[in-house]
Amino acid sequence: MRTLYLDAFSGISGDMFLGALLDLGLDFDQLKTELKKLPVHGYELTHERKAQNSIYGTSFDVQTATGKDFGFLEHPHHKNKNDHHDDHEARHFSDIEKLIDASDLSINVKNNSKAIFKEIATAEATVHNIPLMEVHFHEVGALDSIVDIVGCCIGLELMNIDLIMASPLSDGSGFINVAHGQMPVPVPAVMQMRVGSSIPIKQRLDVHTELITPTGMGLVKTLVHEFGPLPEKADPVKVGYGFGKRDTGGFNALRAVLFLKKN
Repeated sequence: MRTLYLDAFSGISGDMFLGALLDLGLDFDQLKTELKKLPVHGYELTHERKAQNSIYGTSFDVQTATGKDFGFLEHPHHKNKNDHHDDHEARHFSDIEKLIDASDLSINVKNNSKAIFKEIATAEATVHNIPLMEVHFHEVGALDSIVDIVGCCIGLELMNIDLIMASPLSDGSGFINVAHGQMPVPVPAVMQMRVGSSIPIKQRLDVHTELITPTGMGLVKTLVHEFGPLPEKADPVKVGYGFGKRDTGGFNALRAVLFLKKN
């Protein structure tokens, strides 16, 4: 059984997850080919293997035509680019579901991607007190989130991952500044997604920024089967690191370990 273990000592985001998969050996060209099955355009994928704290890993990014990067329309999430946006450019949660369904991706990738989006959208709907189907993404943020989320599901399928395990997650503390003011860490959508789950999260008081993004939390809540220490009865095959983009004052990466787990 091919088991992926996520060591989230510095949190998790969609780009960190994909960076870690690429560092483990996910074929970048295959990823791009599969993502072209989605009826979306206006983005470019980049990845770079580099060193952070003298440890080599992979940085992954989705670059859009405008350079803007927003999540749900109510506020931008974890990347720091441009703070201006046009409210009329939006995709509702239902639009994203239809877009995924209209693609030529596998049923498994479609179902996992939609489940992750629903987790995030449900949390946002609760936080903002709006109906689920009225939750909407800014156009560019929707594009970034679609590529990150669907890309992660594609990557797991291409790598034939059977089981995903994770360490307890780490998040920061304090506040982050967004287009509509300050937001507490953990950010509201992440905190909301903890409701009804047993996902272990420890708060790092030495880090004064967000470490777990809504996309990262959605991935974990939907895809991770169990939480705990590194597997004891398994053979590690390869270790990869996916770098985050926030300055945390320390080593900001998601470590992913590929195991062949013994039955």
